[in-house]
Amino acid sequence: DPASIARAIRAHRPDVIVNAAAYTAVDKAESDVPKALAVNSVAPGVMASEAKALDALLIHYSTDYVFDGSKAGAYVEDDRTGPLGAYGRSKLEGETHIRQVGCRHLILRTSWVYGPHGANFLRTMLRFAGWFGDPPREELRVVDDQIGSPTTSRMIAEATARILSSIAGGASPQDGVYHMTAAGHVSWCGFARAIMIGAGLQTPVVAIPTSEYPTPAVRPKNSVLDNSRFERN
Repeated sequence: DPASIARAIRAHRPDVIVNAAAYTAVDKAESDVPKALAVNSVAPGVMASEAKALDALLIHYSTDYVFDGSKAGAYVEDDRTGPLGAYGRSKLEGETHIRQVGCRHLILRTSWVYGPHGANFLRTMLRFAGWFGDPPREELRVVDDQIGSPTTSRMIAEATARILSSIAGGASPQDGVYHMTAAGHVSWCGFARAIMIGAGLQTPVVAIPTSEYPTPAVRPKNSVLDNSRFERN
């Protein structure tokens, strides 16, 4: 609800807006485009307009899905975008609205986010392996030809807190887009195997190609983001 967003910001008059809200159901977005756009595109634009009026800083999280995944190496911030699905398009539109408004902003692209709460790959693999008390599957068949950098929600929160602390101390980071992910990369299959090892579970993880796990939304084959600009700044 754009009007309610504007009212809330005007009532509180914040110095900083951290927008952690997003429509992240990648497959569902293919059949629910209006809602994905409302949350991921329209809302950030409203926040940006209100932030500009207050001279507030907007910190906004975006995604590796703004790229098509065809690059051989890690993506840098200035690489050409080309989202493959509705979710990625909605997130890219959100970025565009923020830049067009011209408020003070940090757009932090991250990827493969996981953590102890909510719906994410870590919890799904643990559930399938019986960690939460469900009957464990005999094996886990996991895609091995998509690569990315699994990044914990805790790391994202802590990095954001460090940014805010530095700003409170007088730092003035350059506005723009930054890739904020963990270092290194792995496939979904490799990530699943690491989860099993870390949890002390014995469920076998079998590598499969993307073609054996069709989904409504097409995923980028390469989601690795170069985080050196973030590290420098």
